[in-house]
Amino acid sequence: MRISYNWLKEYIDIALTPNELADALTMAGIEVEAIEDIGKPYDQVVIGHVLTKREHPNADHLSICEVDVGRDTLSIVCGAPNVATGQKVPVALVGAHLPSGLKIKKAKIRGASSNGMICSEAELAVGEDASGIMVLDETLSAGQSIAQALGIDDVVFDLEVTPNRPDCLSTMGIARDVGAITHSPVKLPDVSLS
Repeated sequence: MRISYNWLKEYIDIALTPNELADALTMAGIEVEAIEDIGKPYDQVVIGHVLTKREHPNADHLSICEVDVGRDTLSIVCGAPNVATGQKVPVALVGAHLPSGLKIKKAKIRGASSNGMICSEAELAVGEDASGIMVLDETLSAGQSIAQALGIDDVVFDLEVTPNRPDCLSTMGIARDVGAITHSPVKLPDVSLS
């Protein structure tokens, strides 16, 4: 069974790191077979704010964008038809290894420097749309982690639940066990029946 660390924290205050929690659960008889940090592939991907967009002087279908990524403004060559000034977009910084397999490097594209990449859903492996860049909510802040913005900054535990522990086949069941291990109260969800 797979369970989200962030979802578990909605039901119980956990002072343990994901690795410490995995050890504690395993020692209590709920074997943690694997831990997957699903936000890790996005360590070098941030929210960018497109400040300017101009046509590439040496290519018909390329644009040169100045993009604020929080701590810096980068010049990025982009081939997407839907990029526009004022958009909030995902930007893979130089050194990023994207889930799609791309490794981002500084490049010169038709004579213009490109210091990162404005990404599509497909390039980030968060959707299948590869027709253009992914346009994000304009309320997001430049420089913010894309994993936080998309709600994928989480760790998932893969648990081996034995047949004698059907109570551990839900997030609430695991929260109860974590409460017993850490001597912390479980916060029950507010449910009203009408």
